[in-house]
Amino acid sequence: MRKYISLLILIFISITMMGKDLVEQTISLSTGVQLNYVEQGDSTGTTIIFLHGYTDSWHSFEDILPRLPKGYHLIAMSQRGHGNSSKPENGYTLKIFADDLAEFINMKKLGTCIVVGHSMGGLVAQQFAADYPNLARSIVIVSSDTWYGDNPGIPEFLDGIIKSTGPIDRNFAEEFQTSTLSNPIDDAMLKLFIDETMKVPANVWKKVAQTHLSTNLIDSLYKIQCPAMVICGGKDVICPQKDQERLANGISNATFILYHDAGHAIHWEKPERFAKDLIDFVQKI
Repeated sequence: MRKYISLLILIFISITMMGKDLVEQTISLSTGVQLNYVEQGDSTGTTIIFLHGYTDSWHSFEDILPRLPKGYHLIAMSQRGHGNSSKPENGYTLKIFADDLAEFINMKKLGTCIVVGHSMGGLVAQQFAADYPNLARSIVIVSSDTWYGDNPGIPEFLDGIIKSTGPIDRNFAEEFQTSTLSNPIDDAMLKLFIDETMKVPANVWKKVAQTHLSTNLIDSLYKIQCPAMVICGGKDVICPQKDQERLANGISNATFILYHDAGHAIHWEKPERFAKDLIDFVQKI
């Protein structure tokens, strides 16, 4: 029993220290946009790139990276307008987000990659796989949809953001982040996510909200030919299960996984299971 407890302590320490070893880097694209990212693992291994959701940053996956095998090449990036990446006035369509990702991959000479996208990042992953099939080895779509315009309450929420004036209030940012949760998470992690949300200018909130309302990828799903996995939370109030099932059914080679007791932020609520399901999927490709 004592040996078992000691082993658990060592595992915990290992996970904690690995998270602290992450060093932020920056790459400049041809457009002048600078993308902030972190890198972990074996640079010669299979590359897995993580894309966060609306108003998040690479920190969204900070608790996931140390749970994955060191033999993979792991990259978590802050997309334009988010985190410590550039925040241009315009350029927040899904196509431009996907173009940024493709140029990032080409500049770093990564070849074909596995792209994991949460919420907005899942939309970008879909666009990327449709536009750049030569770079997409597979995609993992987490708590996402093809369009947010028909989800209960979401159009009104996004329209309210578009019509709002002034900077985003921290209380609003906190309410927004906690609304994605069905299970409690560590207080320090939640504070970090709210801090990262506060880095996003009101203009970016609005521009991305406009993209969410105006862009529907349902007619582009046939272009996604790489293997895909859709991970859905049964208690997701932002992307209902039926819509995520429709998304999975629209991709020719997709696997659907349901976390019955998870909300929209699956990887925050169930990090151990998420990491295991991700690697199980990757190993089968």
